[in-house]
Amino acid sequence: MTTAMTSTVRTEKIAFRMFLNPGCAPEYRRRHDAIWPELVALLHDAGVSDYSIFLHEEGGNEGEGGGGVLFAVLRRTPGHTMDALPAHPVMQRWWQHMKDLMRTHPDGSPVAEPLPGLFHLD
Repeated sequence: MTTAMTSTVRTEKIAFRMFLNPGCAPEYRRRHDAIWPELVALLHDAGVSDYSIFLHEEGGNEGEGGGGVLFAVLRRTPGHTMDALPAHPVMQRWWQHMKDLMRTHPDGSPVAEPLPGLFHLD
């Protein structure tokens, strides 16, 4: 008899918000729909998985491309290397590629504010 064993890696879920410039929602979606394979590989190698970004549009109706708050949630493995991502050339290029669409710091990195978890249900 063979018993299938699965290993369960405990991940940490984090959430944060970023800020989209007015009129940029359609282009933001288009660029993420065409995310670079090397960026996907970089994120996975850093321990990132199950990464989603949602939009809360402010002013204007959905589909009109208003600005808004981007709500992101992702899972990361113990021992993740997310802290090293800002120094990686692929991440630097992505930030330059995206900086015209969102609020950024002088180095091109997005302004991101961590959001504390208040409730979770499995």
